[in-house]
Amino acid sequence: MTRLNSITMIFILDLLLFLIDVTYSIMCAVTRAFLHPRLKSVDGELCLITGAGGVLGRLFALEFAKEGAHLVLWDCNTGANEQTAELARELGVDVRTYTVDLSKRQNIYEAAERVRAEVGDVSILVNNAGVVAGRRLLDCPDELLERTLLVNCHALFWMTKAFLPQMKSRNHGHIVTIASALGLFTTACVEDYCASKFGAVGFHESLAHELRAENNDGIKTTLVCPYIVDTGMFAGCEIRKEIQSLIPPLEPLYTVQQSMKAILGEQEMVCIPRIMYIPFIARAVLPWEANVVTYRFMGGDRCMLPFIKNTETKTSNGHMKSS
Repeated sequence: MTRLNSITMIFILDLLLFLIDVTYSIMCAVTRAFLHPRLKSVDGELCLITGAGGVLGRLFALEFAKEGAHLVLWDCNTGANEQTAELARELGVDVRTYTVDLSKRQNIYEAAERVRAEVGDVSILVNNAGVVAGRRLLDCPDELLERTLLVNCHALFWMTKAFLPQMKSRNHGHIVTIASALGLFTTACVEDYCASKFGAVGFHESLAHELRAENNDGIKTTLVCPYIVDTGMFAGCEIRKEIQSLIPPLEPLYTVQQSMKAILGEQEMVCIPRIMYIPFIARAVLPWEANVVTYRFMGGDRCMLPFIKNTETKTSNGHMKSS
């Protein structure tokens, strides 16, 4: 009986500590939402950005360059990647470029070896690259579906395996995953993209828990889930007009600046804009039919149809949109 009482007391104490920790965490999150957190310095850090030739990747490169970080830029488009590099060099930082196909695991590992040998250990990893097939599921070639999953999800595994060991050896680093609001809730006709981004969110969160469990407190993680960004990737996508004026596609620069605030503030997760937390929570709380009714009211159930139509008429069979 005495031993049972002792176990009960330990459990009660643990429960109290748990409630205190939860309350403290909520208070910190609320405070951070209304106050500007102290931003860390990344001056002199080595930052690798994937998809650096695209709109968001280029803006991330320039923002990190303004903060004094040296850059390693990866993209499958050599010309676009070099253009980003030239812009970043004008800000006075060292920049190295690599042409890498993220859909090929061995290509990632070989490029990572070159980076370590030629530049050094990466301390900030920004997994930004993303693609979408832009086709209805039954009309989409299998290789396009596979590429979306390889670039948007599988590459996260290979990138992390390539660069996390060096971060762990120094207990210092930061892994950033640019996911999407469509990794938190879904819409029709972009099954490949939603599946890949749900996978990206799940991978990132599990990795964050693993780093915490192993007491790698010097390695930070940030998950970024933006609404549709006006990069041309989802050209034509539109929700109900009366609501679209309230939630328009995000400006790329605004998206990157908000992401940088979260990264430099070591925020674990950010939805851009903050209203995106509402459908995320509603999906978990409301019954399925209630979510369906909400999607229909907002025009979210058919919002991708104009985008799919545009893709079908403007691109050849083997082409896909990339960010």
